Amino acid sequence: MHEDRPSTAPDFLLSRATGSVRTQGARHTFNDTDAAISALRSKDVDMVVGAIPFDSDTPAALTVPEAIIREEGPLEPHAYYRNKSLNSRVVGFDPEPEEHLRRVEAAIGTIETSKLDKVVLARAVDIEFPEAIDPRLVAARLIDLSANRDGFIADLSPAGRPSAMLVGSSPEVLVKRQGSTVSAFPLAGSSPRRASAAEDHIAGQDLLHSAKDLHEHSFVVEHLRRVLSPLCERLDIPDTPQLISTNEMWHLGTPISGTLKDKDLTALELALAAHPTPAICGTPAEAAQALIETAETDRGFYAGAVGWCDSSGDGEYMVAIRCAEVAGDGLSARAWAGGGIVGDSDAHAELEETTAKLRTILKALSL
Repeated sequence: MHEDRPSTAPDFLLSRATGSVRTQGARHTFNDTDAAISALRSKDVDMVVGAIPFDSDTPAALTVPEAIIREEGPLEPHAYYRNKSLNSRVVGFDPEPEEHLRRVEAAIGTIETSKLDKVVLARAVDIEFPEAIDPRLVAARLIDLSANRDGFIADLSPAGRPSAMLVGSSPEVLVKRQGSTVSAFPLAGSSPRRASAAEDHIAGQDLLHSAKDLHEHSFVVEHLRRVLSPLCERLDIPDTPQLISTNEMWHLGTPISGTLKDKDLTALELALAAHPTPAICGTPAEAAQALIETAETDRGFYAGAVGWCDSSGDGEYMVAIRCAEVAGDGLSARAWAGGGIVGDSDAHAELEETTAKLRTILKALSL
């Protein structure tokens, strides 16, 4: 399949404006994160790349690559992928939009009558292709469509999903380690962009001053404060979030930075300590995850993490959102999007939010 693809075509990539990694081949694979951490700490491997699932108790998809290429800026997709067309069609929803509305309304009721403060409910869109697609084509499109040149692909074979790939364009940094510095950029609280410049500006300002969204955002910031404070000599967290944007969404985001006490703590360990955040699960985490597992089908690697960690411990992990899992035969894919529900959420607004978030991946799939 795709024998004519360029020899430089990656098996993993993470494109970021601040620096990118792409790799080829597999010297070894891990589906257990502890084994991968042990190999990194013992310097038995130069780098581990791949994806962590939403449910950390299920197999991970981690690879020790044969070849590693680092770039100081974002990745530039190969011309081969810019000349390719892609045909697709939507064949189903999980759940149907009306059922998602019902689930959101039920979750609001649960929050009002229980100790649950927030839960993130997601929905999926199933897509079919008349001919097998190369996920790298989707990644190339996502990078080209992203204002910040964000994009990723990860081979899910190590997790028992032969030749399946997770592909997406996430704006949310779960955790990054560079030397003794650890950073994160959590996003929570969102609003769809508007076609009119004036209306779009108002939508952004409304989000920035929304009591509901600021409350929702505070959960993820406090979660990361609890996780990172014991690990850091110093931790800087602004009092208020800033407004950031993608082509489809406004988000509230808070840049977090700290100095690690233990310089041997790897980026992969930090990612596992932070995951799952209230931005993609909820709070309290156990109650939110229990509701998600009851209401939704298996998320797989959606709302997990994608990234890399090298033998020095440096690395970067993005929250696996704005993404799809492409089946191993390249003939189908499942795209996901979710939204945070709190007590004063509006069910119809939450449905609109997931629709807007899905546009990122669906546009790259020619939908």
